[in-house]
Amino acid sequence: MMVIRPVERSDVSALMQLASKTGGGLTSLPANEATLSARIERAIKTWQGELPKSEQGYVFVLEDSETGTVAGICAIEVAVGLNDPWYNYRVGTLVHASKELNVYNALPTLFLSNDHTGSSELCTLFLDPDWRKEGNGYLLSKSRFMFMAAFRDKFNDKVVAEMRGVIDEHGYSPFWQSLGKRFFSMDFSRADFLCGTGQKAFIAELMPKHPIYTHFLSQEAQDVIGQVHPQTAPARAVLEKEGFRYRNYIDIFDGGPTLECDIDRVRAIRKSRLVEVAAGWLAAGRAEPGAGRA
Repeated sequence: MMVIRPVERSDVSALMQLASKTGGGLTSLPANEATLSARIERAIKTWQGELPKSEQGYVFVLEDSETGTVAGICAIEVAVGLNDPWYNYRVGTLVHASKELNVYNALPTLFLSNDHTGSSELCTLFLDPDWRKEGNGYLLSKSRFMFMAAFRDKFNDKVVAEMRGVIDEHGYSPFWQSLGKRFFSMDFSRADFLCGTGQKAFIAELMPKHPIYTHFLSQEAQDVIGQVHPQTAPARAVLEKEGFRYRNYIDIFDGGPTLECDIDRVRAIRKSRLVEVAAGWLAAGRAEPGAGRA
């Protein structure tokens, strides 16, 4: 049976194996044992109530209860951007017009933003390719909504999810190549690793501070703005069915979309209910009542 449980210290090796299979671009799951161990410790301290809200984060794993195999991971950050700035680009419009010349140009433009500061975040969703079957992906993704419904007071009113953008099997990101690399002077994989291991100071130091016209980017980069990695498309579909929407915010590294929804409008949370369940063999008359959320 596949079960969702809180991450444990003994899971670090399994998480390293999962991290090695992501293909890059999943910033919150770096193949770095020290970083993953620290993430586990933070999750444990969150459960124990030892951290302020700005540092709290829950991490869960999908486990085969018969073999003990860890098949996937998912997580929730309680409130992003309260310690370190949480950046994305807002895709907006700037208009340049001249009545005298009869010229009117509405130009898509990227604006650096911290608009989602304080939001709760769904993150670190990854399922081992060998286990992408029998509804495991749905269980892994939707389990977080059941947890949020059961502990609604622990989370903020808005929930966001950064979707992995378009990156090929060699770690090439068209968006990064055309924009980020010009400011950071490093490959995408290096920037992604630094960010994933908590070394984020370079973002504030090197990020472009002024609006950027997307027409200045390569056509290849423009085409992937707001688009997801092929392996992330199913996860996006699940979130959109739950009520999440793309509101023109994208990741500063790969241009992937940020989806968002008011927590009380998430379908699984809104329609969840607390019911009595019975465990045991009903035919034998040995049912034991309990409580659970459906």
